[in-house]
Amino acid sequence: MARVRTGVRAVGAVLAAVLGASLVGCSSTGGKRAEDARKAASAQGKAAVNTPRWKVAMITHSGDGDTFWDIVQSGAKQAAVKDNIDFLYSHSDQGQQQAQFVQAAIDQRVDGIVVTLAKPDAMKDVVAKAAKAGIPVITVNSGSEKSKDFGALTHIGQDETIAGEAVGEELNKRGKKKALCVLHEQGNVGHEQRCAGTKKTFKGDLQNLYVTGTNMPDVQSSIEAKLQADKSIDSVVTLGAPFADTAVKARNSAGSSAEVDTFDLNAKVAAELKDGTLGFAVDQQPYLQGYEAVDLLWLYKYNGDVLGGGLPVLTGPQIITKDAAAKLEDYTKRGTR
Repeated sequence: MARVRTGVRAVGAVLAAVLGASLVGCSSTGGKRAEDARKAASAQGKAAVNTPRWKVAMITHSGDGDTFWDIVQSGAKQAAVKDNIDFLYSHSDQGQQQAQFVQAAIDQRVDGIVVTLAKPDAMKDVVAKAAKAGIPVITVNSGSEKSKDFGALTHIGQDETIAGEAVGEELNKRGKKKALCVLHEQGNVGHEQRCAGTKKTFKGDLQNLYVTGTNMPDVQSSIEAKLQADKSIDSVVTLGAPFADTAVKARNSAGSSAEVDTFDLNAKVAAELKDGTLGFAVDQQPYLQGYEAVDLLWLYKYNGDVLGGGLPVLTGPQIITKDAAAKLEDYTKRGTR
């Protein structure tokens, strides 16, 4: 399965390059002028195209204060500027509320919808309504296995099971024997898949720990209590960058020597990878998820283009260690990695 998906990524990259070349122009000189013009327009906050002012709504399952989604939005907004798109964003970690936001976007007759399927049962009917109304939908980040069934054009993100499997393999390389997988949002199928994937390939013992992600003191105390009760835990895996630093604090308070590893990347994680505070991170390139989702909706509206060939367009996983973090640190500081 991994080999097929790699092929999809390669095909997607080739198609993107071909499409980019076709929009730039035929001659190398003309292409460079067009590219320079687009860059200048983007820098000035102006569209690089003269297509209609389409409206795209993005609705995610993000809770309040989750910085991961700031990076997703950064990519989406950059693509929106380039593509002359009016970008709308709303979010809720409650499935019913998220579905209501999607319905509101349908009622506004937006030209495209980007949505996450962390809680697919709550989203199924309303996503189908959007498709029935003729509004193209692209799913991002979570719910890749349900995206096609729900009527979306394609899914952009990482396969959470494959990402989890990569974590298990990395833990094996590091000689870990007992790991804690910290789930910060109950009911999120993607989080369950990450921990299940890790358990599948990890040769040691993996335990799940459920915490309330919107309450960082609770997250810290829960991890700390677990580490104090079981000194044999030698690795803590968090499922989001904001929780990695909290896990480090919990480890230190518990007097544990467990390595802290995390899914996702931000400036704090990059700095802590660089100085050895964290072991490794799993990057799914959220900036790319937001950017490509909006850009692909523009391409669909403008040229009828769809990527993926019926399979997800994968943006991860990529294991980031100390050396790689140093190279990416500048990008994390500007909020694009």
